[in-house]
Amino acid sequence: MKNMDKESLSKAYRLFESGDIDTIEVGTLMGSQQLHKYLFDGLLALAGKIRTNNISKGGFRFATALYLTEALEKVEQMPEANFEEIVAKYVEMNIVHPFMEGNGRAMRIWLDLILKKQLKQVVNWQFVDKTHYLQAMERSPINDLELSTLLGSNLTNHISDHEIVFKGIDQSYYYEGYEKGSDEE
Repeated sequence: MKNMDKESLSKAYRLFESGDIDTIEVGTLMGSQQLHKYLFDGLLALAGKIRTNNISKGGFRFATALYLTEALEKVEQMPEANFEEIVAKYVEMNIVHPFMEGNGRAMRIWLDLILKKQLKQVVNWQFVDKTHYLQAMERSPINDLELSTLLGSNLTNHISDHEIVFKGIDQSYYYEGYEKGSDEE
């Protein structure tokens, strides 16, 4: 798993360095699939493919595969005109969890693309504490205020700052348990 994370992290850097990030559809299911495929192509058999099985994590069941298509259509149609609407859309996409693996890493980039397009801001992820973020995400299906407050207090208008982008990618992978150098002896 660690080797996959390392390779996927490398692909995430390349996504931004190459400018390929600018070819991703913003705020759509297709965009989430493009991101997922880019990050995990050659690493996961179902890279960019919508899952057909039910999944859960930590006792939470994500959207049932039977209704996944309808749920994704509803998420795609959600408004994204302001920060609150964008966070609500992000929370719903997390509840849907369209892929078998790698949802978090792909969806954090997906969120930033929406924020960048609509608000000319991104989350400065390097300042978002892992524990606070994961707890806020766990509670977000019931109430997204905690997540909204956490992310909102870490927004920046430095949307093209490479240091913010790359430290954000590192932080995103850290949330999933990967740390650079942790797989090297």
